[in-house]
Amino acid sequence: MTSAGVGYIDVEISEVGPRDGLQSLKGFVPTATKTAWITAEAAAGVREIEVCSFVPASVVPQFTDAAAVVEHALSIPGLTVAALVPNLKGAQNAVAAGVHKITFTLSASRSHSLANVRRTPDDQLAEFARIVAFCRTLDPARRPFLSAGLSTVFGCVYEGAVDEGEVCRLAAALAEAGADDVSLADTTGSAHPAQVRRVVNAVRAEVGGRLTALHLHDTRGLGLANVLAGLDAGIRSFDAALGGLGGCPFAPGALGNIVTEDLVYMLEAMGLRTGVDLDRLLEARRLVEAVLPGERFVGHLHRAGVPKGFRPATIPISAATGAA
Repeated sequence: MTSAGVGYIDVEISEVGPRDGLQSLKGFVPTATKTAWITAEAAAGVREIEVCSFVPASVVPQFTDAAAVVEHALSIPGLTVAALVPNLKGAQNAVAAGVHKITFTLSASRSHSLANVRRTPDDQLAEFARIVAFCRTLDPARRPFLSAGLSTVFGCVYEGAVDEGEVCRLAAALAEAGADDVSLADTTGSAHPAQVRRVVNAVRAEVGGRLTALHLHDTRGLGLANVLAGLDAGIRSFDAALGGLGGCPFAPGALGNIVTEDLVYMLEAMGLRTGVDLDRLLEARRLVEAVLPGERFVGHLHRAGVPKGFRPATIPISAATGAA
């Protein structure tokens, strides 16, 4: 479970809403709103939150307060504070802010890579090598966990199908360059379960245990089905966003991440411990919806509620701690 209760979990949930969910919004979300979101979700037992992206303010003005958001998140005991970076400068700024985990993004699609970071995939590989070299100069106490996130793995809005051999080549190159782990992203929400199983198995044949996570979108309604396929293939870490917020600004039509609260409900109903208290997670969703009126929130659990007699696999935080 979480640091508030029992320590063991079966499936890790990484909340990406404060980064992926906010990056496409036109209006700047106040820092206090972001930090309240992070606080509420950490209180629900979410152990890892991607709180921001270190990108130029001219590209994504939403994260001009990234350092302040990280500073707050670091004050929360037991929380792994993660940030996305597209380049060496972003990694240097993330390290300066003190993040625990850096996720570097590299697209398997040349067209999306050029639209997203203005580099080819191989140029981005070279940039990752520079980040690895920089991190190796740091004192171990300051060195963040370095995760390599491959995006548009399962399809591209510009090119359509993505060559699975190219996905495997890039994943292997990232692992060889020094990634602590590799994750695969369905940036456009194009994946289906058979494809998820096939690609996960193919990439694992190249990088072994360094393949740890999936970042799935629910654009076409297959997000949770793809989680099940990932579980069948041995994945035990999934990104999700509260209320299904999110989408890539450089992948038109790619709506929404899988919904954190629906994902937690499904896993807990299956007997898989996430460490997350569903009641507190739903409270966090209500808080975020209240402070982001007019934004697109989706999902099912918040409307239907948990069924009568439901027993989560995770001991609720209140029961584990004796809190009221």
